[in-house]
Amino acid sequence: MMRCIAVDDEKWVLDLLVDNISRVPFLQLAGRCKNALEAIELLHREEVDLIFLDIQMPGLNGIQFVQSLQHPPMIVFVTAYKEHAWEGFELAAVDYLLKPVSFERFLKACNKAHELFRLQQKPVATKELPASFFVYVEYNQVKITIADILYIEGMKDYVKIFLTTGTKPVITKMSLKALEDKLLPYRLVRIHKSYIIAADKVTALKRDIICLGNIELPLSDSYRPAVEALLSLNK
Repeated sequence: MMRCIAVDDEKWVLDLLVDNISRVPFLQLAGRCKNALEAIELLHREEVDLIFLDIQMPGLNGIQFVQSLQHPPMIVFVTAYKEHAWEGFELAAVDYLLKPVSFERFLKACNKAHELFRLQQKPVATKELPASFFVYVEYNQVKITIADILYIEGMKDYVKIFLTTGTKPVITKMSLKALEDKLLPYRLVRIHKSYIIAADKVTALKRDIICLGNIELPLSDSYRPAVEALLSLNK
């Protein structure tokens, strides 16, 4: 379960957020606040994993509130002002929702936060994980050593697995999603709809580019929070 709070100075919005939270099975409401100062007091009393946060509030606004926190929880901004979107993503917000927010869009943001939450949990002990797996390549089984994976590229029904030990990728018939689920415990992370990378092979992170040595791959905004969280765990 993820413990969350809702912060908004408009009562009807706050009521709607609380109702939406109650409909998501992996969320537990830890409190509701009508301004940032109430939220700060609540954070001193409660363990909170996620904040649904308005930006335009009297006194301390949502951006200033997050900047004031030394170790902020995950943030989903819920606001009527789209011009603050880039500031939100600069603060590594999980998502940025524009009012009025449909439940479907709200749930999508919750799912992104939950995926990030899973990544932040204590990893399974390495000794319990196999060091390799096999894939089919032209009717033969080829062994892939997980520590040698540099990055993986998805191509519809196939994936290319690029290894540090070879110049040519291993191509096998498999969806990128299926491989992502298999490799999640190994600190490999999705950065784009078409790419998965090994976090320990990253040499630089730019605004929308991840570098693996001299290889540059695109980073999508929707995957940025999970990527930054995983890279911080590998420092």
